[in-house]
Amino acid sequence: MTVAAIAEDLRAEQDALDEVVAPLDDTQWRASTPAPGWATADAIGHLTYFDGTAVLAITDPDAFRASMEQLVGSDDWSTITLGRDRSPAEHVAAWRAGRIALAAAAATLDEGQRVPWYGPSMGAKSFLTARLMECWAHGQDIVDAVGGERPASDRLRHIAQLGVITRGWSYVNRGLTAPEGDVRVELRAPSADTWTWGPDDAPAAVRGDALDFCLVVTQRRHVDDTGLVCDGDTARDWMLKAQAFAGGPTDGPAPRTR
Repeated sequence: MTVAAIAEDLRAEQDALDEVVAPLDDTQWRASTPAPGWATADAIGHLTYFDGTAVLAITDPDAFRASMEQLVGSDDWSTITLGRDRSPAEHVAAWRAGRIALAAAAATLDEGQRVPWYGPSMGAKSFLTARLMECWAHGQDIVDAVGGERPASDRLRHIAQLGVITRGWSYVNRGLTAPEGDVRVELRAPSADTWTWGPDDAPAAVRGDALDFCLVVTQRRHVDDTGLVCDGDTARDWMLKAQAFAGGPTDGPAPRTR
């Protein structure tokens, strides 16, 4: 898939979340999400901030590095990244403006270009895919908080791909070594297609619905609260540790809590 195609899917994912948040009332904007201490407004503020630094990373790497240093040196990063001084209308306006700027910046990316980010630089495709994953995952927190509806789409393939390729990272991030052996992944797409990764004869496998897999690897659901089938201890161990996003190791929700 090209950089332009991923950018188009990112915009579509943002639009899908916009349909959820646009009609929210003040009470719903203050609703607590599954992320501890975060309200619906905080999730949008977070996306707005990091969409903005993504624009800087693409268009002005030096300005991005300066913003990163400011964030790292902040005593309370939430005052910078969550926009808690904004009203709901201001949150939506800022988020939409940032999305337009990010789309314009993404249109300048070359296929093989690398973009600085928090940690190692990323290839352009991986960079935009990570933005899509973050929009979808924080969007799920909002959907859970307000009882919203956001139909699954085949854009989930981007997130599933990240989930698969970060299997090793999920262990390294914890100071562990991933168990030897491949894990086959077979997922039912929203379109009813089948997505697969790994060899047919792998000694372990994860099978089930793509939405469930994405919820687990982004730590929005415990594997036991989904329909995923884990064949082999290696597969289940991965699903218990899966973390498709950067940052320190986290465990995700306990069973039957979401």
